[in-house]
Amino acid sequence: MSQTVRTRPEGSARALSEAYDTALLDLDGVVYAGGNAIVHAVESLGVARDGGMRLAYVTNNALRTPDAVAAHLTELGIATEGSDVITSAQAVARLIADQVPAGARVLVIGGEGLRVALRERGLEPVESAEDEPLAVVQGYGGPELPWGRFAEACYAIARGVPWFASNTDLTIPGARGIAPGNGAAVEVVRIATGAEPQVAGKPLPPMHRETVLRTGAERPLVVGDRLDTDIEGAFNGEVDSLLVLTGVADGAQLLAAPPQHRPTYVDADLRGLLAGQPEVTETDAGGGFRCGGWTATAGEERLELTGDGEALDGLRALCAAAWTAAGDGVCGLDGGKALARLGL
Repeated sequence: MSQTVRTRPEGSARALSEAYDTALLDLDGVVYAGGNAIVHAVESLGVARDGGMRLAYVTNNALRTPDAVAAHLTELGIATEGSDVITSAQAVARLIADQVPAGARVLVIGGEGLRVALRERGLEPVESAEDEPLAVVQGYGGPELPWGRFAEACYAIARGVPWFASNTDLTIPGARGIAPGNGAAVEVVRIATGAEPQVAGKPLPPMHRETVLRTGAERPLVVGDRLDTDIEGAFNGEVDSLLVLTGVADGAQLLAAPPQHRPTYVDADLRGLLAGQPEVTETDAGGGFRCGGWTATAGEERLELTGDGEALDGLRALCAAAWTAAGDGVCGLDGGKALARLGL
């Protein structure tokens, strides 16, 4: 795909909730963590929705059904219908249905979300490699998923049954911190079998296709906390993105981001939907970038930051200096001292 290399976060004179018709929101690390709402999420989403922005929740977590996710969001104070939720389970079920006969048996290594999505596509979930499945599908099954489920997958894959994965996120944020995600479980099966799964979830095209089909968004904005799934998925789909710093990604990862991981906008949390975004400009002397009261430059060994003001403005200026220095590669300059000054 040929795309212009982003060298700085963009500004917006309008609130993002007015500039885009639909927010395609990741859940874990954006709206909630460990089941609890992230600070400012409920209020911000309510204001955006009341202002006319459609909210669609796009998650790589295949454990829960769309109705269960919608019920949870509603309990948190965000009125949601099951049709507002798009999961990687739905995306992988469509991918499988395109390749096996109607009514085919599919060995499920995961939770109820996968089983419901498969039935929606006219496929029959089964529990054992002895049930003669025509496909194996693996999705996040929660911390209590028995180790023996991986063995069932391996038995079927060794017989030549095609293997599918809802997603390959290595980690998942929770109330106590970062825990192993479905990608870690996929690695267990990969190591044991030497096989490679077909993957549906973000950042790959099947998930983007599923999202477009189910939302009909015309001016979508992807909102996420992960550079390697949410932001790369937006890049692959050629749509704009907002990175919020409430989940996995941190300032150091952002400065070192390759082109496909560079978001259009950066903000602390979902309040970023309700406001315009400050512009990052080049300094008159050239070679530096200014945002708010901060100026960032790329030195020979490190990124330099001068000035004062809002920490996020400093981070945006640093992104411009780092991404410009990196071009279509990865910035190797040390940004630790500058980030420490910002408290990031």
